[in-house]
Amino acid sequence: MNRIFRQTYSYWFLLPAAIIYTVMFLLPTAMSFFFSFTRWTLTDWEFIGLDNFIMFFQEQSLRIGFQNTLIYAVVTCGFKVVIGLVLGVLLTSKLRTRNYLRSVIFFPTLISTIAVGIAFSVMMHPTEGIINAALGWIGISGPDWLGDTRFALLSIAMVDVWKGVGVATVIYIAGILAIPTEYYEALQIDGGGLWHRFWNIIVPLSRPATNSVIILSFIGGLRSFDLVWAMTQGGPGFTTDVIASIIYKQYQGGFYGLATAGNVILFIIVTVLAFPLYRYLNKREVDL
Repeated sequence: MNRIFRQTYSYWFLLPAAIIYTVMFLLPTAMSFFFSFTRWTLTDWEFIGLDNFIMFFQEQSLRIGFQNTLIYAVVTCGFKVVIGLVLGVLLTSKLRTRNYLRSVIFFPTLISTIAVGIAFSVMMHPTEGIINAALGWIGISGPDWLGDTRFALLSIAMVDVWKGVGVATVIYIAGILAIPTEYYEALQIDGGGLWHRFWNIIVPLSRPATNSVIILSFIGGLRSFDLVWAMTQGGPGFTTDVIASIIYKQYQGGFYGLATAGNVILFIIVTVLAFPLYRYLNKREVDL
């Protein structure tokens, strides 16, 4: 008995975390899958099979929502990778103010997403916003950033990049600082310059950091809701609707079973897109 206890002793320390994980994630996930097949309220439910899923795919704005979600995820992910890498290189250099700049770049990550959305909605106002006012000082007539269907979704995406690039930068800083100095010394002996240092050492050897940024940013883009809702609530029309905002509107309308089915579909979409991407990036990392 004592031998069995000694063998399992370390696993007992995992029990609190396992209970929290089960209660906060596994149980709600299982309940969501169950209630997606029902028509339910806070006090009652009725099993209706696949009707919720059929109705969800018949949603008029769903095609636009899928399209916007993919565009949003790809754009925000791409910009965070590129800008994060550039800032990571800059903030691991010998700049005297690099520690201060690291704090400045990471600071937007700490701000509430809703607060950021409201603030930028004011700044992007077509006639009274500070952005168009600044453009007017140099003779440029700024557009209606959130009211013009051509700019609305990309405007929100750029705000998302501004807020989230700090995390990407921190990941890149850690990845770049982990590169052994022997590579830089060998490059210097061979007469390589700053471009060779960046392209032949930093870019390939920071591949693990790049993979992490891509996965986190892409999943975050697919699941994005709060910034979109705070800035446009899916408007004008359905121009900036993403899957999550469509689901929220269904909750608002009292279609709880339909909205739950939408959440299940979103979960499946994120899994289907993110898991193969994760496997592909890890395979390339191993091959490298």
